[in-house]
Amino acid sequence: MYYPFLNDAPFAFATGKAVCVGRNYAAHAAELNNPIPEQPLLFIKPADAVVAMEGDISIPDGMGAVHHELEIALLIGETLSQASADEALAAIAGVGLALDLTLRDVQSGLKKKGHPWERAKAFDGACPVSRFIAAEQVSDWGDLELSLTRNGTLQQQGNSKAMLFPVADLLVAISQQFTLNPGDLVLTGTPAGVGPLEAGDQLTATLQDWLSVSCQVVARPSSATQGGQ
Repeated sequence: MYYPFLNDAPFAFATGKAVCVGRNYAAHAAELNNPIPEQPLLFIKPADAVVAMEGDISIPDGMGAVHHELEIALLIGETLSQASADEALAAIAGVGLALDLTLRDVQSGLKKKGHPWERAKAFDGACPVSRFIAAEQVSDWGDLELSLTRNGTLQQQGNSKAMLFPVADLLVAISQQFTLNPGDLVLTGTPAGVGPLEAGDQLTATLQDWLSVSCQVVARPSSATQGGQ
């Protein structure tokens, strides 16, 4: 059970599910040769996928490429169901960063077979998250800058103004499908520049001038197969 940190103090609620949004930046969809979605593309990571981004983050060994996908993460503070835009924004307790770790080879193999691809996205540790900054600090949800460097080289850089579905619209759409509860997370999509991680990589992720989080990638043995069932 993971308790996120809001303004350097444990949040009152443990992390629940993480609702993730795929292909929310056109440039990222293009780099993977994916079509632009007509509505938010949603999938869920379970609570056990959520871990702290600080320190070491582990990736499964022997399961092919593990890609980094840096995203703006929202910490939900109030129950949302069938919400309006104003209700949705008011329910955000904090904003931070998350890595949507993706077993890319596993995902590609599952997609080719028409199988679900939770194995590639929802494994234990697949959602490292930073601490969160209080939502009151955000004056414009449509102008948030995020970036990721790997071993000192810029890998990803984006701004929420490039989102196909902005924050309020995402939360409204999600709340039509899934009830969001306090402690749940919403990952809002990744900008272009995703790529493979290797054990020993040093990562630094930033959000505005509010957050700067550094971590090292370590490998963990895995006996799982590549999801070819």
